[in-house]
This record gives sequence, structure tokens and C-alpha cells, in this order.
Amino acid sequence: MAKQQSLFREEQIESYKIRQIIKRNGAIVPFDRERIENSIFKAVLAVGGRNRELAQELTRKVIALMGELYPLGATPSVEEISDLTEKVLIENAHFKTAKAYILYRHEHSRIREGRESFIIIEDNVPYKNLLKVFSWNVDHDCETVKKLSDKVKNGGLKKLVADSEALYNCEIDAVARKIIKNRDKIRIVIVAGPSSSGKTTTTIKIGEVLKKEGLSFSLMNLDNYFRNLNEHPRDEYGDYDFETPFALDLDLINEHLKLLMKGKTVRSPKYNFKTGIRTLNDQEFCLKKGEILLIDSLHGLYEGLSSAVPQEFKFKLYIEAMCQLKDKTGEFVRWADLRMLRRMVRDSWHRGYDPGKTVGHWHYVRRSEMKYIVPFIKKADHIFNSALSYELPVHKKHLFKYFPEIIKQYSDDPKKTDAFIRAKRVYGLLTEIEEFKDDIVVPHNSLMREFIGGSSYKY
Repeated sequence: MAKQQSLFREEQIESYKIRQIIKRNGAIVPFDRERIENSIFKAVLAVGGRNRELAQELTRKVIALMGELYPLGATPSVEEISDLTEKVLIENAHFKTAKAYILYRHEHSRIREGRESFIIIEDNVPYKNLLKVFSWNVDHDCETVKKLSDKVKNGGLKKLVADSEALYNCEIDAVARKIIKNRDKIRIVIVAGPSSSGKTTTTIKIGEVLKKEGLSFSLMNLDNYFRNLNEHPRDEYGDYDFETPFALDLDLINEHLKLLMKGKTVRSPKYNFKTGIRTLNDQEFCLKKGEILLIDSLHGLYEGLSSAVPQEFKFKLYIEAMCQLKDKTGEFVRWADLRMLRRMVRDSWHRGYDPGKTVGHWHYVRRSEMKYIVPFIKKADHIFNSALSYELPVHKKHLFKYFPEIIKQYSDDPKKTDAFIRAKRVYGLLTEIEEFKDDIVVPHNSLMREFIGGSSYKY
């Protein structure tokens, strides 16, 4: 009895730290420990067990681990908690139950992905877009990691590069046609999407097509509207949070947008990323008569970013790397993992940033995406896939060598369990794929060059 009371008090203390979680659709809801217990118990039943107390004990271990990893007031995602549950099952030698739990997660994912075809967006997932991408991959014989690796081995990747680039450019044309069709009322085009989804290159390419069609446009760089570092919001760990929309001076952005829509000239700020300080009134900026304003921003769909502009004047594009590629277990490669690889290689050559730090920081990125980006996908006028089918073999060339050290770096750090789990998963994925050494076949104006370097565009 004393032991049970002690465990109960421990559970109360640890669970008190986590009061809310982020669901897969971006909604923030109260934390419910029973959902963990029920999912574990279903896995126990799946392997012939009947012990509810075992599920309760394992749930306590999951909650205790959450208490170690997250400070008071943290809001983890369902994805993070599920990863921790798998970790607890495996570390406590419940291997059959762990396998059943993984299958349980996969089945729920399959159910979500198998909604009726007439539903365009459900749980903030654009299912029709996914079907289109997967069908294209099947038609080009590259829907699995194995088939993609075979193309590297037999010399077929060069054609896949060309076909993928052609598909991407067709998508650019489709977006541009929508804008051109409504050219009389659209004043601002916003390209939104999560980190490393390819917003910058896509925005540039849309601008190129508009220019060919005689539409004048001007790019607005919202990075210059970051607040001074000492004004930045901090997360629950005390770190500066660059991923939240509130890191931007939303009031100043809206003030300038309102003036620009009236044909006025504004003096935009200039942000210095090395010093973390911005200079106000740095450069004059205005729109000519009939000119369209192009903006790319993580938080372009967040209403507070452009609330000063009436909805009928805005065209909002949502871009995501909707990779539809299955690994050897039949699981789809996670979009966020693909984007993390993109950011790792870009950070390493462009910013001199250790790829391991990118992995360690990624849970901040994901948490912000779930709060401030994913929930607003339904507000987009067009959903755009930026995943290129040939990417993984190219990423392996640039990043594979770093992963053993990254895994080692985070293996014994309880506060970086998420980074450790993610690094192991991505390392396993890259182990399956054949490396493509000759990335010279990637065009210099490709979106891929935004990340691996060598682009003909200035970023």
C-alpha cells in the first residue's frame, strides 16, 4: 500500500508538469494519461496479455520520463508522447508489446490516411494531394526506398531528376495561372509553410512566371521584421523561440502592409542575424500601380500576420514536402524528417551550423508548426507539394556521415530524447537508401539547390 501511495504521489507530481498536449490537427487539449494507458493495454491484449496493471505501470514510467524531459508548463505533441511510449516499452524489454504498439500507431495512421476521397482536407491533411503524389511515384516506379535505390544503382536517377523537376515546374505554372486569372483583385500573394518546405525558391519561381505574363511584382522579406533578440519570446526552457509568429513584429508588418496597399511608401527595418538587432527605417519600399506583393513566411496563413489586408485581396499558397515514399517496413517517410534533412544540409554550408544542433533544435520547430502552421492549412487557396522524388539519395551524400556522432551525442541526454529518437529513425532510413554521388545533374535553378547549394538564385 505504501509503495502504491508513493507511486501515486510521484505520478501526481510528474503529470502536473504536463497540463496540455498538441494533437495531430494542431489543437491544444488537456493531457489525459488514460489515453496512454489504453493504447498500451490494447498492445498488451494484441500479444495475448490481460494484465491491466502492467499497462498502468508502464504508463507511470512514460509519465515519469515526461517529467524528466519537460519543464513545468511544456506542451508536447502527441507524436512526441507516442515516441516516448515506444522507448519505455523497448527499454523495459516488452518487445512484443512494443511491436504491437507500433502496429497500433500505424493502423491509426492508415485509417486517417484512408478517409473518403471526397474529403480534401481532414485533420489538416490534404488527402487528395497525397493520392496524386503517390500515384505519380507509382507511375515512375519510385514509391519505395528500395525502388529509389535501384534507380541509383542502375543509372535511372538522372531521368527521375528531370521528371521530378518537370512536375515541380508544372505545379508552379498551375499556381501562377490561378493568380493570373484573378489578377484584377489580388494584391498580395503569400507563400506559407513549415521550415525548409521550399518557400523561398517557390516564391521566386512564381514571380518569374508572373513576370513573363506581364504582371509586375515585388518581394517583401519578413525576416527583417524580427524583433530585437532581447525582445524575443522564450520557450519553456528559456531558449529564444524563433519559430513562433510572435518573434516577428506583427504590428509593424500590418502597419506597413496597410500603407503599401494604399500606394504609400514605407521604410522597412533591417535585421542583423549575427547581432540579433534590427535597424528601423532602413530602406524605402513601395508598390507601383498594379504591382503584386509577394511574401514568403512560415506563418503566412496565421491571421495575425496580415489581418490589415482584406481577405479578398490575398492569395494564400501552402507548401509542404509531401513525401509519399515507403520504407522497408511499409511506413511512409515522415515529411518533417525530409525537411529536417534539408535544413541540416543548408544550415551546415550556409550558416556554418553543426548538423547535430539542427537535430537537437528540431523539436522546437515541430512544436511551433503544430501550433501556428498546420491548423491553418484549410485557409489556403492552393496546396503545393515541394517534395522531389529523388531527394533522399542526395541527402545521404551530404549528411550520412554525421549521424553516428549525432546519435552518440544525444543518447545519454534525457532532455534530448526526442533528438535521439529522431536521429536514430532518420539514420535507419538513410542506411536503406543508396547514395547518389553525382548531384551535378540537379539543375542550378532547382528547389533542391536552395538546400544543397550551387543555386543560380540569390538567397
